Amino acid sequence: MIQMKFKWKNKICLKLLALFLLTALMSGIIQVPKVLAETEDTIVLRVGSWEEYIDQGDWGEDEEVDLESETITSENGLISDFEEWYFDTFGKHVKVEYSTFGTNEDLYSKLILGEAYDIVCPSEYMFSKLLKENMLEPLSKDFFDTSNEYNYYTNGVSPFIKELFEKNKIDGKPWSDYAAGYMWGTMGIVYNPDEVDEDDVSGWDILVNPKYAKRVTIKDSVRESYFPALAILNKDLLLTKEFRENKDYYENLAKAMNDTRPETIEKVEDLLQRIRQNVYSFETDSGKADMITGKIVANVQWSGDGAYAMEQAEEEGYYLYYSVPEECTNLWLDGWVMLKSGIAGNSDRKKAAEAFINFISRADNAIRNMYYIGYTSCISGGNNPLIYEYVKWKFEAEDESDAVEYPMGYFFSGDDADENYNLKTTEDYSKRLLFVQYPPKEVIDRSAIMGYMSDDVTSQLNQMWINVRCFNFDQVPGKVWLWTLAIICLVILLILVWSYRYRIFRRVHKG
Repeated sequence: MIQMKFKWKNKICLKLLALFLLTALMSGIIQVPKVLAETEDTIVLRVGSWEEYIDQGDWGEDEEVDLESETITSENGLISDFEEWYFDTFGKHVKVEYSTFGTNEDLYSKLILGEAYDIVCPSEYMFSKLLKENMLEPLSKDFFDTSNEYNYYTNGVSPFIKELFEKNKIDGKPWSDYAAGYMWGTMGIVYNPDEVDEDDVSGWDILVNPKYAKRVTIKDSVRESYFPALAILNKDLLLTKEFRENKDYYENLAKAMNDTRPETIEKVEDLLQRIRQNVYSFETDSGKADMITGKIVANVQWSGDGAYAMEQAEEEGYYLYYSVPEECTNLWLDGWVMLKSGIAGNSDRKKAAEAFINFISRADNAIRNMYYIGYTSCISGGNNPLIYEYVKWKFEAEDESDAVEYPMGYFFSGDDADENYNLKTTEDYSKRLLFVQYPPKEVIDRSAIMGYMSDDVTSQLNQMWINVRCFNFDQVPGKVWLWTLAIICLVILLILVWSYRYRIFRRVHKG
């Protein structure tokens, strides 16, 4: 009997202990270290990026990039190839947990809610925000060692991109100390030349041009809509000779296109209300398909998606063009950054994260990514000729007698007059696909980056955006109000007639 009581008490104690441990684990009193997910021989690397933004392999049997130096293809995709390369190079296994996000704001929400990442690929304004909030792990000194043959990023990044990352700073900290460029481009307007006049699409004000009412789309994003609106408001200033020839032109342009004073936000809101009435829709991803099917004739678009729409339309038998409005363009960049919360002081994980950046920055892998997703890599190749060979493979003219010269030195060597990068291409490429993927220097010279905005300014912009995107009664025409009032009165009259029908018909019958 005593033994039974002892066993019974033991069971109760064990159950209470198990309950305590479960409660402690769930409440965070006892935490299981992240390294438990890893073995001694395997590093788990948690990577977050945009959807469909990395080569996933499975190229067709005849699908290959046949360059002068080598032939490039992809069977397993870059994630799998990186895991294999890392073991062959450093003798240690790494397992990549790759997940995606839809917007920069989605990524930020995930981070705030505690989702764990070691390395992510946000846009420039978001990694600036993360840097401002002290959430980023700096790149190591070894990452910048040009004598290391495996430092493909440092040895291969475009001098143009390198300068941008060094010049832009948050609280005195340059981007280049924390971020590595991945893809870049401009914002412009994809249009159907059979339906849209070239002069009309040379400015952002096509968005309010009644000639194209309900046939144009704009991005369903406060930042991507705010920029064109600012350009329209500042058009007269931005196109003046005095403004363009000012020695501080670039600083003044950046200031004008990052103006978030309350009175400016109010003017932008009024203009976006007009734009809302004129465009077919605000869209996030449908613009490409709508251009290809002909539902719309012009679409505000990032250059990478613009290239995709142009290539797809060409397969359908017609040509689309890409315009960068004369006022200015938004120069955007996506880059890889490491998170303090993920790296957590783990040197092995940080080494693997930096190796991941380097691996996808290797010239052949940068080409695989560009070929697969259609965007333009921040990698020029340095002393490796593959990237320029890829550009020639895509855009070089077959007949030099009909070729036009297209300078690309600013991107490849830092000197636009460098004749080694003066591509002989067709006139069509120079105005369309090459133009959209590697814009000429004169387009770069009138581009501005939308910088970091404080939480207070972001809150004001978000409220403005809610005002624009939500239903506005003051935007309803007077005729609509009159028709609505007439219908309401008719409905009330019918309700009254129905409610008093017996009295009405009784009186009629007595009469």
